[in-house]
Amino acid sequence: MMRPSALFALCLALLCLLAVLLLAQGQRLRHRENAALGRLLVATSALGLTDLALSTEARYTRHPAVSDPMAPFMDHPGAIEHFPSGVFWAPPPR
Repeated sequence: MMRPSALFALCLALLCLLAVLLLAQGQRLRHRENAALGRLLVATSALGLTDLALSTEARYTRHPAVSDPMAPFMDHPGAIEHFPSGVFWAPPPR
């Protein structure tokens, strides 16, 4: 039978490993976003935009700075798409 202190040490080690893995994943995602930032800057300057916003008719496709807080909760996965821009844009890759 395992002592409580050994069980606690095992759980603590697993939590530390999980924290390190999550930090590494965050760094990887930050590096990928920084690499894409150059392309976004070129697109926004070429189009003369202050932000990269290519479709604006649906509230949930607008920039988060100009949409209302309830916009993400107004539809559900089985809902009918009312706006054409929801059909054109795929969800972001994970």
